[in-house]
Amino acid sequence: MSRSFIAASAQLGPIARDEPRSSAVDRMMTLMREAHARGASLVVFPELALTTFFPRWFLEPGPDLDRWFETEMPSPETRPLFDLAAELGIAFHLGYAELTPEGRYFNTAILVDATGKVAGKYRKIHLPGHDEHEPWRPFQHLEKRYFEKGDLGFPTFEAMGGTLGMCICNDRRWPETWRMLGLGGAELVALGYNTPLHYPPAPEHDHLQYFHNELSIQAGCYQNGLWAVASAKAGREEGCDLIGGSVIVAPTGEVLARASGVGDEVITARVDLDRCAEIRKNVFNFARHRQPEEYGLLTS
Repeated sequence: MSRSFIAASAQLGPIARDEPRSSAVDRMMTLMREAHARGASLVVFPELALTTFFPRWFLEPGPDLDRWFETEMPSPETRPLFDLAAELGIAFHLGYAELTPEGRYFNTAILVDATGKVAGKYRKIHLPGHDEHEPWRPFQHLEKRYFEKGDLGFPTFEAMGGTLGMCICNDRRWPETWRMLGLGGAELVALGYNTPLHYPPAPEHDHLQYFHNELSIQAGCYQNGLWAVASAKAGREEGCDLIGGSVIVAPTGEVLARASGVGDEVITARVDLDRCAEIRKNVFNFARHRQPEEYGLLTS
């Protein structure tokens, strides 16, 4: 059985604060149709893809905050995307804000198979930013206020003829994310992000934002012998510039496709999951070369 297929990253340009979910879904459906026309079997959408990046504002608990969260998936607004995926026979990854029946708040991503059924869920673990109002910032980054740390670990799922995993935005910067997914057998990681071009606590790093994005993903792929399909929400959104730079990266660390702008855009590349063995049987043969007994400081 061939484990080679075309994967797509579907970057989204800015979503306005008053833009309804139906508009974002329509845009994603357009991108999904384009990905399918290019032969893609999997399309990856960004983190918090249904709305603007609301953690940039200080919001009080209650309706003003809860309006940004989804209480079911698929929801009436997102059902057309699921139906189109089933019609086209294409799997997809979607990031959104999740409010559980128990009243818990997570930054969540799901993997949906080619029949439109949810095949896996991940909740973001490495939450960036801060949890109190900091008026000195030109925009807030209140993920620590609005979301709980994910409680599902770093799961992997059987899909696309192989083993897939997910991570979200800031997770990509942490080598432990990739190593946990690699140890779980992931051969491809779907990743969505919203990354500001300006970082108020360390503006001297602003010119490095695109570089650090690719550096983190390329290192994670190479050091764990896996593919990554990374999709940005990009462009000037409600006065905040978000980087684009959506990429598809091979297990060798090579960038095979890269978005050219900061608007709605599809990029594609052929993914061969069997190529993971090039790395995993050689330089990064975990069973042969890892020395976990020497890594105690990692978790002590």
